[in-house]
Amino acid sequence: AGHPDVIAPPTFPIVVSLGSPALADPDLGLNYAMVVHGEQRFEYTRPMRAGDVVVTTSKITEIKSVGNNEKMVVETDIKTVEGELVCRTYNTIIERGA
Repeated sequence: AGHPDVIAPPTFPIVVSLGSPALADPDLGLNYAMVVHGEQRFEYTRPMRAGDVVVTTSKITEIKSVGNNEKMVVETDIKTVEGELVCRTYNTIIERGA
């Protein structure tokens, strides 16, 4: 299809974006036993390809209470080590009964 190598499935970037240090921060107080997936979406600059070496930068863009739950949105830029933006992910997680 004209790509220089095999391309990753469209939702593959969630694998690298979920490794965000922001989500692992103990000061956040996130109870992973109560976390469910809310939503995810991707904005591509180009497809991820086999052989890409990438780095991620994540930021929490929203935290708010929704009833007895807490909603958190994490935005992650996935770039090549050369600095080329490949994809931006948006991941919404819900902590139930917080």
